[in-house]
Amino acid sequence: MRLVERDTELALLRQAFERTSTARGSGVAVSGDAGAGKSALTEAAFRDVDDARVLHGACDPLTTPRPLGPFRDIAGQLGISALLTDVELSRAAVCEAVYDALRTERTVLVVEDLHWVDAASVEVLRFLVRRLDVIPLMLVVTYRDDEVGDRHSARSLLGDFGSLDALTTLRLQPLSEAGVARLLDGTGLQPAQVHTLTGGNPFFVVEVAKDPERPLPGSVRDAVLARLADVAPDDVEVLQLAAAATDRLDDRVLPALGVDLPTLRRLHATGLLVRDDRGLMFRHELARLAVESTIPVGGGRWLHARLLDALEQTRRHDHALLTHHAVAARDDARAARYAQAAAREAMSTGSHTEAVAFLQTALSHLEGDDAPLRALLTTQLANEQYMTNQLETALGTISSTIQLWSRAGDPAGLSAAYESFAVFEYYSARRREAEAHADRAADIARTTAVIQYGAARATRSYLAMQRSDFELVQQCHADASRVAREQGSEALSVKAGMFTAVSDLAKGDLEARLRLLDLIETARAMGLDELASTGYSNLANLDVEQRRFLAAEHVLEESRRFAKERDIPICYFWQTGVRSRLHFSQARWSAALEDSAFVLDGSDMPLSLLWPHIVGGLVGLRRDRTAGSHLEDASRLAEQLDEPLRRLPVLSALAEQMWLTGESDPRVTETGVREVQELAGTPATSWGVGELAVWLNRLGLPTAPPTEVVAEPFRLSLSGRHDEAATWWHHAGALFEECMAWGDSADLGQRARAVERLDLIEAHAVADRHRLELRRHGVAQVPQRPRESTRANPAGLTNRQLDVAKLVARGYTNAEIAGRLYISPKTADHHVSAVLSKLGMPHRRAVVVQASELGLA
Repeated sequence: MRLVERDTELALLRQAFERTSTARGSGVAVSGDAGAGKSALTEAAFRDVDDARVLHGACDPLTTPRPLGPFRDIAGQLGISALLTDVELSRAAVCEAVYDALRTERTVLVVEDLHWVDAASVEVLRFLVRRLDVIPLMLVVTYRDDEVGDRHSARSLLGDFGSLDALTTLRLQPLSEAGVARLLDGTGLQPAQVHTLTGGNPFFVVEVAKDPERPLPGSVRDAVLARLADVAPDDVEVLQLAAAATDRLDDRVLPALGVDLPTLRRLHATGLLVRDDRGLMFRHELARLAVESTIPVGGGRWLHARLLDALEQTRRHDHALLTHHAVAARDDARAARYAQAAAREAMSTGSHTEAVAFLQTALSHLEGDDAPLRALLTTQLANEQYMTNQLETALGTISSTIQLWSRAGDPAGLSAAYESFAVFEYYSARRREAEAHADRAADIARTTAVIQYGAARATRSYLAMQRSDFELVQQCHADASRVAREQGSEALSVKAGMFTAVSDLAKGDLEARLRLLDLIETARAMGLDELASTGYSNLANLDVEQRRFLAAEHVLEESRRFAKERDIPICYFWQTGVRSRLHFSQARWSAALEDSAFVLDGSDMPLSLLWPHIVGGLVGLRRDRTAGSHLEDASRLAEQLDEPLRRLPVLSALAEQMWLTGESDPRVTETGVREVQELAGTPATSWGVGELAVWLNRLGLPTAPPTEVVAEPFRLSLSGRHDEAATWWHHAGALFEECMAWGDSADLGQRARAVERLDLIEAHAVADRHRLELRRHGVAQVPQRPRESTRANPAGLTNRQLDVAKLVARGYTNAEIAGRLYISPKTADHHVSAVLSKLGMPHRRAVVVQASELGLA
């Protein structure tokens, strides 16, 4: 297509390409309507490049996107042969392989039609754009912006193009009337009339200009089909085959389709097709759609069947493409077979969203009454739905497998279904139902499916740990470990060991933490992604519960990256909820609310909502006494779960609300007092009992739990050693708890100090409550609430600003920060300036000096 009115855009692309001459990359996202000239622009920009390789990958309009589709297109050129075979690569391995292949040679990578992209490709592209400052890569993606909604898988990548300095977004506008006139030069057509007809769409204008003698068409379709008026029927049929192929007619399938050299010459003369190094394709998607519209009713099935037969002869391993054609051909047997293979590939690459779609396709085309296979695929579907944050749907799916497994007479499968049922019910905050399903799973498999019996008992131990029934934990672990040992099952051994390590860590055994970390690594190496992510989730949660904040930060950084890379959003939401609690515990209110809102808005797992609700309620209370409905929602969840580690923090939050507002709450005055008395000394509750006891003490409801059964900082407070408690919290990085310990002191000076510091971390409502108490004690000079903060505090920093602030506190330069966070030095400079401004610091050295006080050390 001749380029008109695209000089500015062309110059921008070439300027971005020049950046790669310095071994640093850049990226441009080119958007526009279909026919706007996105492909023509990128082709013109890089047509004459001779000092860099130019690679093209495409996203195809398949029913379900093929995982890593654009990277499979260029795998041969990059030397990543595993992507062209059945070798299973993890998404992380693909990221590293693509990165290694691109970092040593100057490259232009064009990924077309991002609106059809798969989730796995998005993550690989995001991996690359965060490293553009260190690789000589010019990345160009094209997409139709009207087809990328808020929940589209490409949205996060396009967000990077909008926020990172090395990236930019370029939208192609329709041609002006003058531009249309240039394309129509010499045709005799009226520019104003054609501009009105085409809306300035370059592709449509060119199609009209090709046949100026014909009456003006009413649509793009009419303009394209006018080209077929003199084409022989057999050649039209080949064009229709190409249209049905969706991406291109691979050179290897042409002989199987009977396409010879004379046919290719005649097709070339139509001007509708072009070729690249892999085959024939339409010059534009609008042209393909126009030709596709000529396929008669019922003809599409026959065309797709021919394509499927031809593709099978080439022995291509693109199971997603084969599935697409088998479905369109209404060939149930092959559709089911290829969809199963595509699902396995999707699961192995961490494309669980696509795996769900392929499994649904396989099940909908499965022939006959093959109960065992249908039960297996349905169970796999339920597990994939669970991992992709479709918990309620997964519950319905796994429920439907019970009858299937029973009909198949497979006790191992039936037991596994009940075990999955138990997990899904637990994450849905229905603990009692979960325990019943886990027990049922063990009973079914006890004598007929030994390994599955061990797996069910391991899951039951996990549920028992959540309820602090450690005697049952030991019994279940003994059963699972015995089976693993006798059957030589390493996977079961890892599962049983991991849940026992979680249980031991909950009771305060720090050696178990090292065991848990080792088992997580083993699970990752074995490809047990969901188990590894569950291990991370529990480790992070217990690190925060037991106030190992720095350790929790490291775990959450790794675990959230792993859950994202492996497309396990249900774990990503849980871990983000834990991070909201971590930020909250460190008085990082803005970051905490940012995380809690993300979980509350997107998670389908009720269990993950508990801490986001607590955080949302308590931050509002501490700032201005407005908790909304958050604490009531948290209370309902805790009551439903009925577990000590869920009830205790909710009761503490309600006690804080009562202390702050003065409104009595029987859940605190009755249930809270009883809980402290009954749970004191119970393993794993020393932190929760201690926190609640301290709040009850502030309310004048002393419960006097034995100090030796509560965690150290609460023991210090309950013993009246408030200055030591404040010091403990200071070293832990819990600024709010440090202030509250000073506020509990009998020393009025220390209490005044608490008021000042509470104002500095924006806990104004709490500071006002302490002011009232000071006045009641006759203190005349009570610190006044400042109009604005005059000293540093991290309460208003976002998550990204916190990342930057921690690196500044460690003495990193802007360039080093940019390298660590995969952003440009210019972006790092902007973030550092924002951090210094919010912290009220004159320079970065002041952040280093006050890192401990700021909770950034």
